[in-house]
Amino acid sequence: MDINFELYKIFYYVAKSKSFSDAAAKLHVSQSAVSQAIKNLEDKTGSQLFYRKTREIKLTYEGEILFKHVEQAYNFIKTAESKLLESQNLENGEIKIGVSDTICKYYLINPIGKFIQMYPKVKIQVFNRTSRQILNILKEGIIDFGIVTLPVHSKGIEVENYISVEDIFVASNKFIELADTPISLTELSSYPLLMLDKNSSTRQNIDSFFQKKQLSLVPEIELESIDLLLEFAKIGLGIAHVLKESAVPFIDKGELFEIKLKEKLPIRKLGIVTMKNMPLSRTSSEFITFLRKS
Repeated sequence: MDINFELYKIFYYVAKSKSFSDAAAKLHVSQSAVSQAIKNLEDKTGSQLFYRKTREIKLTYEGEILFKHVEQAYNFIKTAESKLLESQNLENGEIKIGVSDTICKYYLINPIGKFIQMYPKVKIQVFNRTSRQILNILKEGIIDFGIVTLPVHSKGIEVENYISVEDIFVASNKFIELADTPISLTELSSYPLLMLDKNSSTRQNIDSFFQKKQLSLVPEIELESIDLLLEFAKIGLGIAHVLKESAVPFIDKGELFEIKLKEKLPIRKLGIVTMKNMPLSRTSSEFITFLRKS
């Protein structure tokens, strides 16, 4: 099909805003021009792309398929435009990073702050996602790079080792009997455990470790936030599996203590992921180099 790319652009704005009038306003054209463009695109593709019977238009099944690809192409085009601008002046660049909220809080905020001091005109966007979600939005061109839990087995993804982090189990004085003597993994699994959601890479890593020991973990409570796990542990609801760095302030205050284990938990490795054969912008490359040094 030989279709004018302008039609795809108009389709993108209509699908994104779910409104012909809003799309027309953003594109600075008349609503009738937008309607005609969509009709032309539907004629050329031989598919109805929108349901128009309700006040808010909706994509048809065929429209959803087309939008998924058009959105990805649009993201890559916008990224290319940004890279061209950045090649002229590093200070006016933009960086889009995918990272979990916990890793961002304890390992990324300080480097971001220092980098912005060096390049105050650089715009940094942080997308808080799980490792799996980060890989998805990286492939869609939404972010420049991500920081995820390793290993990563995904086609088209370049992986660079970044840092190693340690996860621990912590508890309040409700479990004071566990404070002095190391316990086995079997003993630990008999206590009420507070853990991240099973879809998180952190949880999958610890589950895999226990499975290799022919043990299974059945958490009392599953949450999506390590900060909440710490708060729940503080009030004695169970023993929490958390990033060590996040628990240090609570341990120092005496609100929590680390559970000593007879078998050491595996160190978790984090990596920087980028798209293969997709050059990074000058600004993103500079920031990754800065991360390596810091």
